Amino acid sequence: MTIALHPSTLPAVLSPVLTPFKADGNPDAQKLLKQCKWLESNGVGQAIFGTNSEANSMSAPQKMGTLTALIEGGLNPAHMMPGTGATSIDATVNMTRHAVSHKCAGVLMLPPFYYKDVTDDGLFAYFSEVIQKVGDAGLQIYIYNIPPVTKINLSLSLLERLTKEYPKTVVGMKDSSGDWSYTESVIKLLAPSGFRVYAGSEVFLMRTLRAGGVGCISATANVNPHAIADLTAHWREKNADERQAALDKVRSVFAKYQMIAGMKTAVAHYSNDPEWLRVRPPLMQLSAEQQAQLLSELKQINFSMPGL
Repeated sequence: MTIALHPSTLPAVLSPVLTPFKADGNPDAQKLLKQCKWLESNGVGQAIFGTNSEANSMSAPQKMGTLTALIEGGLNPAHMMPGTGATSIDATVNMTRHAVSHKCAGVLMLPPFYYKDVTDDGLFAYFSEVIQKVGDAGLQIYIYNIPPVTKINLSLSLLERLTKEYPKTVVGMKDSSGDWSYTESVIKLLAPSGFRVYAGSEVFLMRTLRAGGVGCISATANVNPHAIADLTAHWREKNADERQAALDKVRSVFAKYQMIAGMKTAVAHYSNDPEWLRVRPPLMQLSAEQQAQLLSELKQINFSMPGL
């Protein structure tokens, strides 16, 4: 049976946008707006408040206030998938309602990640209660699977149960498991009914697209947006595998460092704005030596961030 889903306005590539912070630890909404508009100009949507946004170092009010400021600043909510998952159902409901009221095209929802060894029934009850309390037909949930961080595995049977119970609400997922066989099995099982699967890294971009997935929501879309979006738009062309290898090369440089601090180093450098270096504890900036090493490696591969 094919379910008639709301047509998605979301791009095939989204970035979990890095969050610039002020000296007092609050998000800098104006600096973030500028960054989001740069990503948009490069064909990349905004999955703000994702892992690389340091979302779980921010409160729900900080995130909701920032989202309002971005949309009032002219960002297109049809290209936005804010992260709204939290360990508290109340916080998740509040952030999700807020995103839906601002007409965001979808929300990216972590499972409740504090308790470990939880059952499928418990996870189903969490998502079900959130959906019922939000109570809005416009809600589009993309489940966020990131077991290396959450230590929670989202089983195929749980995903199938959620999509059968809420076919017009649970419409897709971001899979950051790093396990291609799992990603592929989700696509095979659920994509035929319209479920939209995004890989959690552009390393899996070509495999995801060829298998029937949508695209990727990737950390390094923060720094290499145009190349990732361009390959996604032209993935059937003959040189696609060479272009995938070029994306992997950039990714591999950043992967040698703590990714968030490393990408913030690049943004600070290429935008000539040292305030971008700030991260929230417990994360730390790269040392001066690490920053110099990263920038040297980027220079060696002729990396740049034009228009930043």
